Amino acid sequence: MKVGYLDCFSGLSGDMILGALLDCGLSLDLLSAELAKLPLTGYRLSAQPSRRGVITGTQATVFSEGSASEQRSLEDVLDLIERSGLTQRVKERSARIFERLAEAEAKVHRLPVAEVHFHEVGATDAIVDIVGTAIGLELLGIEALFCSPLPSGSGMVETQHGTIPVPSPATLELIASSGAPIRATPYRDMELVTPTGAAIVTTLASFERPTLSLQCIGYGVGARELAAIPNVLPLWLGEMIEEERGVGEVKGEERKLLLLETNIDDMSPELYGYIMERLFERGALDVWFTPIQMKKNRPAVMLSALAPPEAEGMVVETLLRETSTLGLRVQQVKRHHAAREVVQFDSSLGMVGVKVKRFHGEVVGLSPEFEDCQRLAREHDLALQEVYRIVTTEASAKLIGR
Repeated sequence: MKVGYLDCFSGLSGDMILGALLDCGLSLDLLSAELAKLPLTGYRLSAQPSRRGVITGTQATVFSEGSASEQRSLEDVLDLIERSGLTQRVKERSARIFERLAEAEAKVHRLPVAEVHFHEVGATDAIVDIVGTAIGLELLGIEALFCSPLPSGSGMVETQHGTIPVPSPATLELIASSGAPIRATPYRDMELVTPTGAAIVTTLASFERPTLSLQCIGYGVGARELAAIPNVLPLWLGEMIEEERGVGEVKGEERKLLLLETNIDDMSPELYGYIMERLFERGALDVWFTPIQMKKNRPAVMLSALAPPEAEGMVVETLLRETSTLGLRVQQVKRHHAAREVVQFDSSLGMVGVKVKRFHGEVVGLSPEFEDCQRLAREHDLALQEVYRIVTTEASAKLIGR
């Protein structure tokens, strides 16, 4: 599985993440072509070699004709993303980032999410940074993103809201709600992590350093020169290394996760589907319901969610806010899983994403992506199960050789 690791020794911003992806080989032409699928005009994206201290990397810059005070609501941004011709995965990742950002802004300003209006982060350049990052991860085939602890910075910064402390309230809320680690820094009077950068990594990244076979290192260059340190963001790219885990012959990836559970006997059944969607949006990896009997012989539901440690705060908050429960149980669990990746397969019906499962480096199974099969079924007026059969048969012959 191809993974990326962001080493935030200096700082983190949306344009630095985009610059690091470009420095790792992301094609500016391909990125620009995908961004052109957004119903968004009045900007130009450039990528230039740039040097900070002794390190040379790529500086991504968005030149916008819009106003710096431009404002957009979350609904405006989500509508713009949904109306685009981008892939479903890019749409989902981009929307999740903006939703997390809106939730942080709403909490800071004590407003309903629907009343939040983005200022700097709603401007064209931030939309390009966030959506461009989601596009870049997909084009480079990065299946999982990891990140180092975030540097705190210090001092004050000027914003549309006036002068505020560093880290900004929105950045701090994003870090706190996700459980992301933050480290103190000796550098004064500088903002090292922007809200846009924090929103991207707290939504998409796990805060741990993976074991990987390193293939490429790219450097995203920040706009400012810092006297103390090079203002660059390294991105390590490589293949996750499978290690023996001492469980029979199982050889695959192991990860420590949290199992969060609660028993509910007094909530309308129609709410459970919505709560499941919200839990996935807030970082849960899996959610399921189990029928149980509780005291007084009441039929009830045990709601279980599997999540990475960094998403604990968001999942707990969702369960306590969105359900009738008064408390929940949390325990650490260990999960082994096979290596897998999603590849784009050119079937006789059209392009379709296929999830490929590997064990000991050998392809042992595959599964077509539901959304792509659903689209092909409608395009060709075929039964969905027939599309699955055709794609599975063709992909098996091509990718597995059987």
